[in-house]
Formats: sequence, structure tokens, C-alpha cells
Amino acid sequence: MILGFDTSGPWLGTALYSDGDIRASHYVNMAKGQAEHLMPLIERTLADADASLADLTAIGVGIGPGNFTGIRISVSAARGLSLALGVPAIGVSGLEALAFDAPQPTLTVLAAPRDQLYVQRHGDGVAKGPALIARDDLPLWTVPGITLIGQDSPVLEEEFGIPHAPAAYAPAAAIARIAATRIGTEQPRPTPLYLKPADAAPSRETGPRLL
Repeated sequence: MILGFDTSGPWLGTALYSDGDIRASHYVNMAKGQAEHLMPLIERTLADADASLADLTAIGVGIGPGNFTGIRISVSAARGLSLALGVPAIGVSGLEALAFDAPQPTLTVLAAPRDQLYVQRHGDGVAKGPALIARDDLPLWTVPGITLIGQDSPVLEEEFGIPHAPAAYAPAAAIARIAATRIGTEQPRPTPLYLKPADAAPSRETGPRLL
């Protein structure tokens, strides 16, 4: 069984994948409070499938791009569970998750602050990204026959004339399915995918001297 979860945006998603299908899943719109609700929702998802943490063989986790705090919550939880359970943790980007089982070429998109977008282009011979771009530069990422998938894609289709389609799966479900395809291959430890600098300015105060 593979547990997938994601808190990289204003949501909290979990999914349990086994034997080629999703056994249980939950998706909650949640801009704040993910740290407090992640483990209870994981436990609820497992209970729905009459499973426990001991049944897990791998963990798939969303690594962003997206909200700094949200990404850290999921990645930290995945690393902790991986260590405690002795199972691999596999990081999957949200842009990859959107493209899973989608027609290609595909342009996946996630909302970013300050009228920007996180984008990635998928397809043989046209793959590009991931990157952070200005919203108005989205047409520069198109190629003939491309489909737009992701946040606000209907609005973006109306604005730029790029055909859109819904994602095949909710984020956590796609992450769990992708993780299943990577089991048995060497995978780096999940690391946050940050495509923009932190909003907070570095402190001007000198920290305490370490002895």
C-alpha cells in the first residue's frame, strides 16, 4: 500500500493506493491548519481502507511548488514516517501530478503570488520546466496541440485561448500513483521544490555566537 499526501497549496489531500486503485482518499480546502490536521486525516484515510501505518510499503509526498509552509509540513511528515516505518518516501511535484495520465503535449500550471504562474511543459521533444513565469508569458510556453491543465485553467483558456482539460486525479491520488511507478528505483530524499525566493526578508540582527 502506498500513502500519498499533499499540502503544497490551500488544501489538504490524502490517498491510499493499492492493487492498481485508490482504496480511500480525502480532499479538504484548507488555507491554514494543515500541520494540525494532516496526521488525523492520514489516520482517517487508513481507517477507511481498514489499514494501518504498518501496512504501508511506500509514501508519496507533494514537494511543491507552492506554499513554503505547506510544502515543509508534508515533506517533514513524509521523512518522519519513512524513517519510523522503514519504507521509502518518494517526492512528486504538483506539476507532475497534474500531468499524470493526461494527453500530451500538456502544459501544467499552478497559481503563484504576484500575478505569476508555476508551469511545466510535458511531452516527447517539448518538455520544459518547471519554472516560475509572469502570467502574461503563458502563451510563450505553448506548442501545437497542447492542453492546459491546472489551477484556474478555465479562466486561463478564456484569457489566452489555450484549450484546457481537468486533471485526471486529485493531487494526492496522482502522487500515490506516480510513487507506485518509482518503487524499486533509486530516489532522492524528498526535498521541497521552491521556484521562488522566500517572501520574508532576512533578519538584519546578528545571531548568537555558536560555541
